[in-house]
Order: sequence, then C-alpha cells, then structure tokens
Amino acid sequence: MLTFLSTFMFVFLAEIGDKTQLLALAFATKYKPGLVLLGIFLATALNHTLAVAAGKLLTVFVPLDIIKAIAALSFIGFGLWGLRPEKLEGEDQKVSRFGPLLTVGIAFFLAEMGDKTQLATISLAIEYSNVYLVLLGTVLGMVTADALAIIIGIILHKRIPEKMIRYGAAAIFIVFGLTSLYSVLKH
Repeated sequence: MLTFLSTFMFVFLAEIGDKTQLLALAFATKYKPGLVLLGIFLATALNHTLAVAAGKLLTVFVPLDIIKAIAALSFIGFGLWGLRPEKLEGEDQKVSRFGPLLTVGIAFFLAEMGDKTQLATISLAIEYSNVYLVLLGTVLGMVTADALAIIIGIILHKRIPEKMIRYGAAAIFIVFGLTSLYSVLKH
C-alpha cells in the first residue's frame, strides 16, 4: 500500500503545473471532459508501462546502489524542475482527423515522452519492487491531477494559486531525493 500511495502522490505532485496538465485543461475546452480523461488514461497507461519497464530493465544492467543514487539525484532534479512554470507550445491547437479520443491520446502520449512525470515513473520503478503498484499509482496520480485541473479550471477559471502548489510539490521531491541519497551513501 505504501508503494501505491507514494507513487500516486509523487506523480500527482509532479503533474501540478506540468504542460500535460495544461494540455488537459485546453482539450477540455474543445472536447467532452469524459473523452479527454479517457484519452489521458489510455496514453498515460501505455507511456507509464514503458517507463516502469525501462526502470526495471536498468536494474538488470547497472548495480542497484548506483541506480538508487541516480534516482535520488533525479528526484532532487525533478524538484528543481518543478520550480519553473511550464507553458503549452501549440499542442492543443493542432488539428486532427482522428477524433477527440485519439487526438487527446496521441497528444498526451507524445507530450509525456521525456517529461518529468515519465522520468519520475522510471525512478519510482527503480525505487519500489512492485511494478504493478508503481504503474497503478503513477497512472492514477497523473489522471487524478489532470482531472482536478479540468474541474478546477472550468469551475474557478484558474484562480487557484498554482505557484504555491508547484513550490510545495518541488520541496517534497527535493526532500525525498535528499533522504534517498542519504540512505544510499550511509551504507
């Protein structure tokens, strides 16, 4: 249960203010929110399955202590990365002939490639042994954060202090990274 809760919270917090969260909000203004969430779910499930597999594959070729140290440093990096606001770069304006579900799914899958939530998922797969709980936690964390963005954005018209939430999420990543790095270095 700790694995699920940890991975859920990490990806949920990493997604706050992320470009894919902004993309969710933008698509929800064009398409039905239910279709947008389904597209996000499908794209995230595929993307994070690949990320979890990559994280586990790394442990086969690289010594675990080195991987854990790199993962700890990456969490610190994610925290620092989270301090800067992200902006959409036209992903929501592209016209697609595939319909809303495929349009959202493809846009999310591509936008998530190399994104901090995908990289966090790789690191979490290294940190925790149960790949199924890591996958479930990361996918649901991302979908929940994006659903919240859609709901809050539509209802409150972006009057939530996103900067404060982003700073809090960044601090949690940095503290977790420092704690993990300390545990690796102490043995």
